[in-house]
Amino acid sequence: MGMLYLAALLLVIGCMLLIDYRFRLFFWHDPAIALLITVIGTALFLLWDVAGIAAGVFLRGESPIATGIVLAPELPLEEPFFLIFLVLCTMVVFTGTLRILGWMQQTRTRTADRS
Repeated sequence: MGMLYLAALLLVIGCMLLIDYRFRLFFWHDPAIALLITVIGTALFLLWDVAGIAAGVFLRGESPIATGIVLAPELPLEEPFFLIFLVLCTMVVFTGTLRILGWMQQTRTRTADRS
């Protein structure tokens, strides 16, 4: 039971990557840039977490579904995986939204050209 949260995070990361693969939105659109954005975004969120921990704002609660492994005081093993998911999800939604808006604009332009 202590690995459930980590397993769930890995599962949702995998699902986001499958969506990304299907529509070529982020990693499968430009892997080098996607990796750079993911590393930088995750690092910035980890710095934010460290600042929150140092200020006493972020605290790690005990949970039967978490591994219980900590990388630093109040920083559970699962946190970097959650942050990777957060960055990945944000970028898939962002690039997907841009794709949809572009498609809508093309559709409007084609419709207007036919009129």
